[in-house]
Parts: sequence; C-alpha cells; structure tokens
Amino acid sequence: MLNYAIRRLLIAVPTLFLISLLIFSLLKMAPGDPLSQLPPTIPPEVRANMRAALGIDEPLIVQYLLWLKLFLVIEPLHGLDVLFGTHFSDGMQRIISWQSRGPVFSVIAERLPQTLLVVGLAYIVGVLIALPIGIVSAYKQYSVFDQIGTFFSMLGLAVPPFFSSVLAILIFAVYFDWLPTIYNTNLVVNSWSSFMEQLRQMAMPVMVLAVQTTASISRYLRSSMLDNLNQDYVRTARAKGMGEAAVVFIHVLRNSMIPVVTVVALGLPSVFGGAIVTEQIFKVNGIGQLLITAIYANDVPIVQTLAFIFAVLIVVFNLIADLLYGLLDPRIRYD
Repeated sequence: MLNYAIRRLLIAVPTLFLISLLIFSLLKMAPGDPLSQLPPTIPPEVRANMRAALGIDEPLIVQYLLWLKLFLVIEPLHGLDVLFGTHFSDGMQRIISWQSRGPVFSVIAERLPQTLLVVGLAYIVGVLIALPIGIVSAYKQYSVFDQIGTFFSMLGLAVPPFFSSVLAILIFAVYFDWLPTIYNTNLVVNSWSSFMEQLRQMAMPVMVLAVQTTASISRYLRSSMLDNLNQDYVRTARAKGMGEAAVVFIHVLRNSMIPVVTVVALGLPSVFGGAIVTEQIFKVNGIGQLLITAIYANDVPIVQTLAFIFAVLIVVFNLIADLLYGLLDPRIRYD
C-alpha cells in the first residue's frame, strides 16, 4: 500500500501543477485590473511602480511562477510563523486580495470556521442519518420503511437547495417564527442562551444541506447492499449458522461501503468549499459566500486561491478513498 500511495503522489504532483497553470491562465484572461478601484489622481509613475510590485507587467509564465512561489513557499512559511511564533516570512510579499487589500489566506482563515461549523456539521449529520436508512432500506426491501425512505430520498435529490432553503425560511421563519432567517456571524457563544441562539440559527442551513447528503449517500448504500445481499458468500455465511446481525454488519456492510466511501470522500472537499447557494440565502459568512463575492468583485487572487485549494482537496481525498478500499475489501491489492 505504501508503494501505491507513493506512486499516486508522484502522479498527483504534476497533475496539480497542470491544474494550477490552467486555473491561473484562465483567470488571467478574464477582464479586470487590481488598480482599477484606486483614485484616478494617483500619478502614472506611482501606478507603474505598484503594477511592477504586483508583477502584473511581467509575462504570464513569470506571473504564474511568482504566484506559485507565494502559494507554495511564502504562505506556508507565514502559517508556521503564526503557529510557532517564528519569523521566516517577515518582509515577504504575500498573495493580496484586490478587493480587501489584505492577504488572501487571512481572509480565508476568517471565513473558514463558519463554513466548517455549518457545512461540516450538516455533512456529519447527513452521513449519520444516511447509513441506518440505507442499511434498513436494503435489508427490508420493498417494506413500508423502504418505500418511505426511497420517496424522501428522491425528493431530497430532486429539490434543489435554493428551493428547499426558501421553503424552510417560509415554514420555520415566516409562518411559525421559530428560527431566524439570517445567520448572525458575529454571535459570541459565552452562555447557555447564546448557545441556544447559535443552534437556532444553524438549524435551517444544516437541515437543508443534510437532506442533500442523506438522500445521496442512503441511495448509494441501499443499492450497494442489495447487490451484496444476494451474493454466494452471504448464503454461505447463513448456512454456517452465523447470526443475521453478523452477516449484515460484518460481511455485507463492509463490502457495500466501497462506493459509499467514494461518495463521502469526494463530498468532503465541499465541506471546506462551503455551500455556495445555501450560504448566500442564509447569509452565512463562509467560504462559499466569499467565492461569490470575489467573483462579483473580479477579485482574481481569491478566486485563484480557492479554486486551487479545492483542486488539492479533491486530489487528496481521492487518494484517501483509494487507500480505504484495501481496508474494506481484502480482495483489493495495490501490488
């Protein structure tokens, strides 16, 4: 497995470099100027010096290598400085947002906790609910529980988040007045009442996002378990007198988790990326809303950085999923 992981990493490195080059080149073709919002009274020579400091006048390949150096060397050094109190990155130029004029990674670090809290919790809740639904639906195929679970799963997959978000606001905020419509990012949880308020404002976005996750994963697990329940090894295990719980949870569930692991692993980058539509509707000040704001403001450095971070996460979690296959199914070999 170690050799396989090393081979995959050797393939992933040039893949990520190619992705970063494509992202950088495509976004550089987009119209926009980082100095467009500056006052027109700034002298031309000062503007020229500012453009030179940002590297805008350099050829595309030079700009790309400069951005790559900032992303892979200077920003990690700054992270080490923050964590350990060192001074490796003192005086070094960082990736600067065109809109806020601040370091891009600092802006992302401010938004990331809100995204992880809301989207991450929704993902965990969705997975925990999906697993028992998928197991019972497969084991009790065509039962009332299976038909109800299938109906709500199809409904969750068919209804887009922007519609279910608005519907949740109408029901729980407008008609019943139970939950707030707007997420208060500045809320400080330091008492029981503030903790309950935090739960109330998280309820709707978590519920909307969890429904999507539950519907998708429960369908994959049900389908995979139905394929394995009819296999010869299941009949052999039952013929040997093995208990039904052991057959289902030790043999069938373990083999059925392979496609589910793929879905869960590929869905994890979305936790860090945020739910763009849902965060916009509920005004969650997270990564998804940051990306939309940056696109509207033509803030190329933020869009470039977030897009490349998403690409890195997808490659990493793909590798993790592939390595987990061997743990779930002993028949899979990496030699």
